[in-house]
Amino acid sequence: MDIFIEPIGRLINQFSKLPGVGKKTAQRYAYKIIGMSEGEAKEFAESIIYCKQRVRYCRVCGNFTENEVCDICRTRDKSTICVVKEPKDVIAMEKLHEYKGVYHVLHGVISPMDGVGPNDIRIKELLARIDESVSEVIMATNPDVEGEATAMYIARLIKPLGVTVTRLAHGIPVGGELEYTDEVTLSRALIERKQI
Repeated sequence: MDIFIEPIGRLINQFSKLPGVGKKTAQRYAYKIIGMSEGEAKEFAESIIYCKQRVRYCRVCGNFTENEVCDICRTRDKSTICVVKEPKDVIAMEKLHEYKGVYHVLHGVISPMDGVGPNDIRIKELLARIDESVSEVIMATNPDVEGEATAMYIARLIKPLGVTVTRLAHGIPVGGELEYTDEVTLSRALIERKQI
């Protein structure tokens, strides 16, 4: 016999599908929703639906946007492209208020163990963006095995095009993730990036 009635069990199940949310946290979230007024619960649900309906990927860089092309791609210096794994990494870089170029979101990294190859992430789209106006590509993938392998693979494809390829300087711990790196460390890594 299930210890939760069906509506609560269903809500707990949905919350537990979120990354980093275990059964106990999912239960707390479900109880919080149950404790809301009907208006608050409706507003919460509508926010999820609104977000799903409005947010899309920029057709140029792959970051989140409400428009076909994001504000960063429309307004920033296109001579430098910073390559990141996921849209949340763009947010981490933007918190610095130092980088003035554009981004390219791969939506993953090369990981043979997980069955992810070069054709499964947005490498072709990156190469299509590189023309005579691009002077530098900054590889800002996470400094773990997959991130390093992806950076090296992409660097080998870009170098023959005559574009400088740099890598964020180490200072970000190996195995760390950009979204959890403090701003001082991330800023130093950006300033001290090196050519690869």
